[in-house]
Amino acid sequence: MTLTVEGQAYLSAARRIVADLDEAEQSISDQGAPQGRLRVSASLAHGRQVVVPLIGVFVARYPQILVDINLTDTVVDVAAGQADVAIRFGPLLDSPLTARRLGETGRTIVASPTYLARRGVPHVPEDLHHHDCLNFNFRRLEPVWPFRRDGRDYALTVRGPVEANNGESLTQLALAGVGVTRVGNFSVADAIAKGALVPLLEDFNPGDREPIHAVFVGGASVPARIRVFVDFLVDQLRPRSVARDATEVAPGADTG
Repeated sequence: MTLTVEGQAYLSAARRIVADLDEAEQSISDQGAPQGRLRVSASLAHGRQVVVPLIGVFVARYPQILVDINLTDTVVDVAAGQADVAIRFGPLLDSPLTARRLGETGRTIVASPTYLARRGVPHVPEDLHHHDCLNFNFRRLEPVWPFRRDGRDYALTVRGPVEANNGESLTQLALAGVGVTRVGNFSVADAIAKGALVPLLEDFNPGDREPIHAVFVGGASVPARIRVFVDFLVDQLRPRSVARDATEVAPGADTG
């Protein structure tokens, strides 16, 4: 048995009402101290490598908050109550959600030394037509990689034997010598530093950046557990060279 569309909408609304009641009761009983279950959604790679290592510090600071973290590259519906806070990459679409900027990341094309020894090193983007390119399988993304040559930006269609829905899998495949991939810098920084992966075609890197945001249902009644967690992420993840502007931006959220 499955719920109808109307049933799903009713369930989501009911869950949010129950959560609001719990928050109100907890605030009264403990004079507003942050507590309760906090549902956090983050991508597999960024969550495992960046967010999860911070959780211990957060729960030590707020022992009455139970962090329920879900790592997935599937976009959850925050507005419908599927998560309290979600971390999103890329431009944000218009929505009723509130967004706080956490930072940004670039992308790098990489391959393992074993793959390059076997297939050769691409020297210009068009050489990728003769390589196994490992790409994302998201429908919203075309199988193209951006490049810049002589000040002109263009996109090149790439093909390969494997597609995946997350950067961590693509990085593992590249490490195993399966092919060439283009993923977020945070996914490959350690492997590049160790020599396990080699950056490619950097002279043609367009320098595109993806903003990183925490998105949540905002407003005057944001539960304390959500507000302190988002503040914590901003403090821990925002680059120190960027002025810490705590201003919330709304609307604008919930894209992958």
